[in-house]
Formats: sequence, structure tokens, C-alpha cells
Amino acid sequence: MPFTGKLMGMGNPLLDISNEVTEEMLTKYDVKVDSAILAEEKHMPIYKELAEMPGVQYIAGGATQNSIRVAQWMMGEAGQTAYMGCIGKDAFGEQLKGCAQTDGVLVHYMEDEETPTGTCAVLVASGERSLIANLAAANNFKESHLETDLAKEIISSSEIFYSAGFFLTVSVESLLKVTNHAVDNNKIFCLNFSAPFIIDFFGDQVAAALPFADYVFCNESEAEAYGKKHGLGNDGKDLEAVALKVAAMPKTSGVRARTVVFTQGSSCTIVAREGKVTKYDVTPLGADLLVDTNGAGDAFVGGFLAQLTKGADIAKCVDAGHWAASIIIQRSGCTFPEKCEYA
Repeated sequence: MPFTGKLMGMGNPLLDISNEVTEEMLTKYDVKVDSAILAEEKHMPIYKELAEMPGVQYIAGGATQNSIRVAQWMMGEAGQTAYMGCIGKDAFGEQLKGCAQTDGVLVHYMEDEETPTGTCAVLVASGERSLIANLAAANNFKESHLETDLAKEIISSSEIFYSAGFFLTVSVESLLKVTNHAVDNNKIFCLNFSAPFIIDFFGDQVAAALPFADYVFCNESEAEAYGKKHGLGNDGKDLEAVALKVAAMPKTSGVRARTVVFTQGSSCTIVAREGKVTKYDVTPLGADLLVDTNGAGDAFVGGFLAQLTKGADIAKCVDAGHWAASIIIQRSGCTFPEKCEYA
């Protein structure tokens, strides 16, 4: 069966190794609460330590893959979404394939025979998550994979493309190949800043991708980091001003105005477009219902994109994003019930 879906993601597929940890463990590995970082040598023992602790969970992860899985869940019929990234030829890679298949996502992984599948340590302390990504094979995605027949079929069929900023550390060339296709064919490209370290240390890569972005997503800490780095909105303190500035930055395609979406956890979501800011309140969730914030931002994007594929207006897209995030934070990891009940 040929792929006929509308949404494609490209990113770093990782198997999340998730567990509840103490504040002492965060201190031991020099990890801040609610942070997302790339693993250094000092972090390498943590994966084995987490795996040996009671209650360990293995969950399909990677920011872009999470968003695509949630979007697929909300869209319903299998095969509406596709995802590309690089994994190893190993048991963890097979686990990722199986999870995607169960979720109804068509995955077209590049497979590295020499490098293991990437993993992400998910440290959950008092409901807040910290992430340490060991990219491994995910770091080896090559533009040549986009020349395979299935990749061409996926790209040709898709109308919306999404990538988290983490992929900018891997293959800007691959991303630009897809974004140029989007511009040439009047399609939509969505980008997420993903983490402050992407903005701080991969600024050139962000600058290369941003002109192609029709939609830009990030949370408040990433928005502040971008404002501070570029001297916008009182060095990032005025998030509405930062959103307006990002929305007004030069764009490769003049077909549609850029929409900028800043989430702020339980505080209102800021949307900037065509010189105007709109704020959308978040329905509060009781503290007793909060299990794990891991994947909340990814789920928001997934819900948003699911509605965007249907041509919904921004208010509906944001509402779906809020709803998806509220479901995910009541569960461990980026997981969801079998049936989506969003109306």
C-alpha cells in the first residue's frame, strides 16, 4: 500500500529509559530539574543505573517521534503519519519499530549496523522530568536516506513536515532538502526550538532552518533563551515581544504568514501572527493527577498538528494541543490510552 498520509516528522529516534529518581541523583550527575541536555562522559553510567533500579520503563521516545505518535493517535486511522530517523540494528531498534507499528505510524528508519540505537535517560523527580540524550545511531542520519523510494513517496504525499530542533545537531542538509521541497510545493514546515542549548550552541543551524518555518514552537525557557541571545523582548523577559519578533523575521516562502507558538506549562499559551498576539488559557490540572511532565510539549505539538492537517483554525489547534498535553502528563512517559476521545 502506498503512503497517502499528510504528516511527516524527521528527528532523532531514541528509546527512553525512564525511572523515578531522587534529588540526590540529579545532583550526582549534575542535572537540573526540567532540563534537556546531550550526554557527556560523566553521564554515561546513568543509563545502566536507571535500568537496574526497580520500576524502570522503556518507552519509544525522541521529541519529534513523540509528536508524530500523538498526532497519529489523535488522527485515528493508521498510516496518516510517517517518521524518519536513524537507529541501530539491535533489540532497542526493533522495540522502536514495534511501538511505531502499534501506534499506526509508518517509520522509515535508516539503520546503522555499527552504532547502537540512541537512548534517553528520563529522570522523573516530583513529577518534573530531566532528559539526558545519548544520540548514538540517531546522530548518523544521512541525506542519502531521503533518496530511497519510500522516503520519496512519504515526502511527496506529505503536506506538513515537522522537526524538533534536536535534529539540527545531526543533519541540517537533510532538513534543508525537505524544507526546500516544502517551499517549492507550497507545503507547510514546522520547527521546534526544543531546548535552550540548541539556541545557545547551534545558533547557525537554527538560523538556517528558521526562514523556512511556517510554524515555530517552543516553551517559555526556550523563548527566553532566544530573546536573550538575539536581544529581543527585553532580553527574553517579554515573551509576547519575542514571539512577535520571531513571527516577523524573514521567510523563504511568502505564501503564508509565520505563526509562533510559545507554551508555558500551566500558564497561558502565546500565539503571535501578523503583528498580533493572542493568549489561550490552559485548563488547570489538579496536582494529584500529575504523574510525569515528560513529553508534555511534544504532545502539545502532536495535538496541534493533528488539527492542522484537518485545516482547523489556530484556536482549535491550540485546544487540541492543550488537551493532548493534559492526557500525557497524567501518565508515565509519552504514552496514551488506546482510544483518543478528543472531540
